[in-house]
Amino acid sequence: MRGWNYRYLGPAELRALVRPCGEGQPIRSLADFKDWVSARSQEELAEPFTFVIDMDGVLRLAPRRSEHVVCAGGGQVLSAGEMSFDRPAGRWAAIEVSNQSTGYRPDGDSWPSVADALARAELEHPGGFTHEVVFRRCLHCKEHNIVREDDFVCVFCGGDLPPEWNVDPLGAAS
Repeated sequence: MRGWNYRYLGPAELRALVRPCGEGQPIRSLADFKDWVSARSQEELAEPFTFVIDMDGVLRLAPRRSEHVVCAGGGQVLSAGEMSFDRPAGRWAAIEVSNQSTGYRPDGDSWPSVADALARAELEHPGGFTHEVVFRRCLHCKEHNIVREDDFVCVFCGGDLPPEWNVDPLGAAS
């Protein structure tokens, strides 16, 4: 099982910025990554990049201030978040990876799709999200929450949040 297909759940005005092919650079190989990263400035490399894993399992990268939905071309994704790169021991590696995307709100269980995409691109990775964001939708008031410090209580109404991911009841398992 590959996990969930995450739909964009963010503001419509950000979806309106989507271009037909998406702005995320597909990274299918180490050569693709090296070409892409060679065009980045030192300032860009000092910050995390926006990433999505598209429905074909391909890593797509864009500058940090890019919207995930724009990076994905408006489509569903297998994961989304932010990613930082460095060259420990002379090899490019993803050194920090989060699932921080308030537009897609992916579950931590989306990590295998990230690991698979990084492995295909021959990029080392930390083996899991280095910063995992826990998203939940309140069953009482229907608001979306970020769970902090394992406190599964809605910040809007005080209701209990479920222990399992429930952000998009219309999402599809793949």
